[in-house]
Amino acid sequence: MLDAAVAWMNARGNTQQWGTKPYSQIPGGPERVERYTTVNDSYIAELDGTPVGTLVLDSGPNPQVPIPTADEPERYIRLLVSDRKHAGQGIGAVLLAHAVEEARRAGVGLLRVDCWAGGGGELVAYYERNGFTATEPFLAGTWPGQVLARRVD
Repeated sequence: MLDAAVAWMNARGNTQQWGTKPYSQIPGGPERVERYTTVNDSYIAELDGTPVGTLVLDSGPNPQVPIPTADEPERYIRLLVSDRKHAGQGIGAVLLAHAVEEARRAGVGLLRVDCWAGGGGELVAYYERNGFTATEPFLAGTWPGQVLARRVD
């Protein structure tokens, strides 16, 4: 799914967000996916028994991302991706709603995510449409990012 997402972005001219190599071929990519599925809380969305999206939750941001940690317990979305063959069917929104419920079940009132802020801010706007508010912008090298937060109290 990640390899297909990179190809889909590249076909639309977006080579900055995740680069141009398939995710499975970037240094550390397969190991990161393995950590997502063994160390973090990962969820798979299915449609007729076929995986069509995934969400990975953690207790905080990636330490390599130059953003401050929250001053309260949080759930942090480390990955949200859907199969682009099913784009527009609301898979990401369903997974985000699931993240809210998981945070609520854990008694955590803050859900955060960081994302690529380039490309005219389309991804930031997506999260805003799904109930998040932009908080801290950041720059990771030349990669523009944005942290967004959502209260789930």
